[in-house]
Amino acid sequence: MDVKQIQELIKLLNKSGVGKMYIKEGDFEIELTTTEFAAAKNTTIATHSVMSPVSITPSPQAIAIPNNVPTTLTTNTAKDKPETINNANVITIKSPMIGTFYRSAGPDKPIYVNVGDEIKVGQVICIIEAMKLFNEIEAEIAGRIVKVLVDDASPIEYDQALFLVEPI
Repeated sequence: MDVKQIQELIKLLNKSGVGKMYIKEGDFEIELTTTEFAAAKNTTIATHSVMSPVSITPSPQAIAIPNNVPTTLTTNTAKDKPETINNANVITIKSPMIGTFYRSAGPDKPIYVNVGDEIKVGQVICIIEAMKLFNEIEAEIAGRIVKVLVDDASPIEYDQALFLVEPI
């Protein structure tokens, strides 16, 4: 059994709602168990064979932080200087669909919004291309753009954070 098959088993286990799964295939045995810990699922794998043990840890994005816990987000990318953003007064604008994120209507067109720009309700802030259709995404809140979380022309998922906005 290879790692890809084990990953598929983990997905199946998480979707099924079953708490424990045991599989024996020849001299290979695997036991998968899920436990709930602070709204994040941790999956542990114990293996008994010639293979070395495999452990899966959730990604930082999979760990949920309750809204009432004050936290700060520190960013440090090549194009941005390090900054600290207090999430107590910041709202996240999320993607309403799967597609490709664009900051402007075209390569020769101006960018819709930059960090520091004030936005109004109904103002176009980006475009998401889905199935050859270009969908203008409008702001649902008025505020100031604090951070752009996605690179131009990047694939995005449904409900993925796109912008951090400080309400006015």
